[in-house]
Amino acid sequence: MNHSPVLLVIAHGSRDPRHAATVHALVRRVRATRPGLRVETGFLDFNVPSVQGVLESLAAEGVRDVVVLPLLLTRAFHAKADIPAVLREAPPGLRIRQAEVLGPSPLLLSALERRLYEAGLSPADKSSTGVVLASAGSTDPEAIAVIAAIAREWRHTGWCAVRPAFASAAFPAGFPRTEDAVRELRDLGCARVAVAPYVLAPGFLPDRIARGAAQADVLGEVLGASPEVARLLLRRYDEASTRTLLRTRVRASA
Repeated sequence: MNHSPVLLVIAHGSRDPRHAATVHALVRRVRATRPGLRVETGFLDFNVPSVQGVLESLAAEGVRDVVVLPLLLTRAFHAKADIPAVLREAPPGLRIRQAEVLGPSPLLLSALERRLYEAGLSPADKSSTGVVLASAGSTDPEAIAVIAAIAREWRHTGWCAVRPAFASAAFPAGFPRTEDAVRELRDLGCARVAVAPYVLAPGFLPDRIARGAAQADVLGEVLGASPEVARLLLRRYDEASTRTLLRTRVRASA
């Protein structure tokens, strides 16, 4: 019998049906990568099943250990407020560990490059290509700092330049819109400009990124069900599971 904690992937949800379809495709890849691990999906809004509904179903089955994994790239409002609030309403019999959000991680940079290469670039193009790292956006200072740091780190892997951009209506200082970042890289003299959406699934803001990339040479797809993202989900799960087991052992030996 498999006594590993159940992995519950928590996605935001969207009215756009492409969002849920992409989340489910990613979860299928995770299951295929690690057969035998039970992986469930819950949504905070718009889609079913809800996170609360999945937790109640698991408790009714007799499941006791759950690792919840926020399908988020940065620690912003959803990770800091929404998800903890939902988990506080979980059935009392469940032992729940919240895993870290996905980003930042070298695996995400690998996934971004995969999407750009699938869109037509090659590794030989890196030194002459400027990249717009286009994220959904946030007003959270921690999330903003992480996106800026990712852009700086990615630049050091050989690209002509990397500029962060936001798709949301609120633009913090130093973060242009996607179309403005494309123009900035043109003015900088990069031979070509690529836009890399730093988002997990299609939806309203990713569509805005795509519109902002109209004057770019290359537009990558969303990260979606890439193998790197699936591996990262399992890495975050393992990290959270190990912390839980260590605490259990400490209590047992006390």
